Amino acid sequence: MPFKHGFRPYTRDRVKALNPNQNGVYGLFRGNVVIYIGSGDIPTRLLAHLDGDNACITKEAPDQWTDEVLKDDPTRREGELIQEYAPICNKVIPR
Repeated sequence: MPFKHGFRPYTRDRVKALNPNQNGVYGLFRGNVVIYIGSGDIPTRLLAHLDGDNACITKEAPDQWTDEVLKDDPTRREGELIQEYAPICNKVIPR
């Protein structure tokens, strides 16, 4: 099942506008190319990627993102999305 929300521009200002402590899953995209899917504290992780914490993400230059805030552990949902989208910067696909 795809992400439940639409895309937003992947800019520092847009990420900083998020409420803190939003846990869940997120996806980074460049046009229709799925670059990365991750989970955790969404604003913190998105800012870390903007700061260059992952060389593959930096190289692929995502320009939009989406997310799903979840109350429970996001690991299962992250695995589902990785299996569905096969992002180019996710090295390990959870099973």
